[in-house]
Amino acid sequence: MENKTFNLSKDELIQQSSAQMDVHLQGASYTQAQKLALTCRILFDNGHDSGLAGQITARGEKTGTYLTQRLGLGFDEICANNLLLVNEDLEVIQGDGMANPANRFHSWLYRARPDVQCIIHTHAVHTAALSMLEVPLEISHMDNCVLYDNVAFLAKWPGVPVGNNEGELISQAIGDKKALFLAHHGLLIACPSIEEACVLALAFERAARMQLLAMSAGKIQPIDPDLGREARDWILRGQRSAVTFSYYARRSLRKNKECLQ
Repeated sequence: MENKTFNLSKDELIQQSSAQMDVHLQGASYTQAQKLALTCRILFDNGHDSGLAGQITARGEKTGTYLTQRLGLGFDEICANNLLLVNEDLEVIQGDGMANPANRFHSWLYRARPDVQCIIHTHAVHTAALSMLEVPLEISHMDNCVLYDNVAFLAKWPGVPVGNNEGELISQAIGDKKALFLAHHGLLIACPSIEEACVLALAFERAARMQLLAMSAGKIQPIDPDLGREARDWILRGQRSAVTFSYYARRSLRKNKECLQ
């Protein structure tokens, strides 16, 4: 029996596999509010809990608005029906309660990056621990290459991000990248979809944990830049992010079905 793929180049095999994934990989159908609530639950389940700290937002249908969680609720308490729709001044348009005042920098970032549809900021424990060392996140393993050359570093902690100066600083520091590592603080993800933002937030915390483990054993060795970018582009695809999100959503929904209400 004659084989059809053994003589193909790596580039040809990547293109073929990518085309197949676009056909066969389909994410689940959730509303925007359900995706945001699921993201809160997924991140809580995966080490991003820090009390009431952290914000997750997604652009609203009307320019200058976005969905976010209500201040006073932890990530594990967020449901589709208790989210808030706010404007750039954090005034509530729909829902009860108030948004986290630290959401102010989200308004600045949405203005600076029209491509961004979702922003995640958490104080995940390994990320927070690494941030105390004032060293950038190192991407040196295939699993973490979704973030390769995609993480900016803010070495100076600006304090509680409730002022406009912090919004300007953060939106400038991230540039055109999808992630920002804030010294003495945590992580920031800014992506064109909720699904991708959730997947990158999970990858960021895992990368931070791996870095701490590796640093305790020796010196981290860099990977080849071309291979790092190749792996990033292979992993960071819309359909793959959607399917990965659906997987984590199924895991979370086994014990958090109420979040879709």
